[in-house]
Amino acid sequence: MTIQISQKPLEILLIEDNPGDVRLTVEGFRETKAFNKLNVAYDGEEAMAFLRREGKFKKAPRPDLILLDLNLPKKDGREVLEEIKDDRDLKCIPVVILTTSHSIDDIEETYSNHANCYITKPVDLNQFVKVVKSIDDFWLNIVKLPNKETGDYNGG
Repeated sequence: MTIQISQKPLEILLIEDNPGDVRLTVEGFRETKAFNKLNVAYDGEEAMAFLRREGKFKKAPRPDLILLDLNLPKKDGREVLEEIKDDRDLKCIPVVILTTSHSIDDIEETYSNHANCYITKPVDLNQFVKVVKSIDDFWLNIVKLPNKETGDYNGG
């Protein structure tokens, strides 16, 4: 007997300005062999346009999960987090802070602004890929994520 399980790919928005970190994140997700779609915004303004489906992002998919760097050009990641969590239509999307900052102030501020998780990026290549795999395993396979557009949940 063959059983096919069909799961809709989850949409992930990576908000990251460092091309090297984008490449490592893509590689980490590729190694998980999961069927997820990764979109990238390279600065805070682009991220908010993507999330609000403005301009060239009019047909952008709604993310199921956001990976957010704090140190971004044009609009800082802290501002992006605050705008997401203040927006009635966006606030239920889980936001994982993925940053180089070890600052206690950043950790406290982002949790105060309702970040769902705070991860400091490892500098070691293999550790970075391991962190991305753990994000995939936990947030995309274990946790139930809401899909406001369909009223459905992922299969976690």
